[in-house]
Amino acid sequence: MTDMVDFAPQARLVAGIAEGVGDERLAGPTPCPEYRVRHLLGHLIQLTGAFRDAARKDFGPHLDQNPGSAVPDIGPEWRAALPKLLDELAEAWRAPAAWEGMTRAGGLDLPGDVAGAVAMDELVVHGWDLARATGQAYAPDEASLGVAKGLLTPQEGDTSGNSLFGAVFPVPDDAPLLDRVIGLSGRDPGWTPGA
Repeated sequence: MTDMVDFAPQARLVAGIAEGVGDERLAGPTPCPEYRVRHLLGHLIQLTGAFRDAARKDFGPHLDQNPGSAVPDIGPEWRAALPKLLDELAEAWRAPAAWEGMTRAGGLDLPGDVAGAVAMDELVVHGWDLARATGQAYAPDEASLGVAKGLLTPQEGDTSGNSLFGAVFPVPDDAPLLDRVIGLSGRDPGWTPGA
């Protein structure tokens, strides 16, 4: 079970990084090979709205959408939409009821605390993706990183070399926590747009 965690610091961080994305960067590569920066921003908009509604237990057809079913994109109002959704996400996960009982996201029924951990992991990892793709500094708070690490760390005795989302990228045990989380997500912490 994941304890309640404040989404506000991570939401503000991602909003600030998104604000720093110039239009000239929208077609650039990201650590997600199938996404350009514009697609990553579209994914952040979709997942932020979905996990906001999952916290509110506001069930509708959008919570049944498989996030991998189509490459997302941004609309003309994305610069206003994403910060608003991030604020709403943080507010929705402040409610203790968000972390209790069952909810739904990405077409899956999930315990509320698991959905909260997945939502935080998505913000942490995709925040890194966006920062790295656009050449911006990235320093998530320890609590947000801890939630992501807890979700991504393979279960004791698991020798598959995989985390929840696939193959782990090997990172030294003494590497910074952010690098270890990014490695657990299957990404190379040293990725750069020119690599």
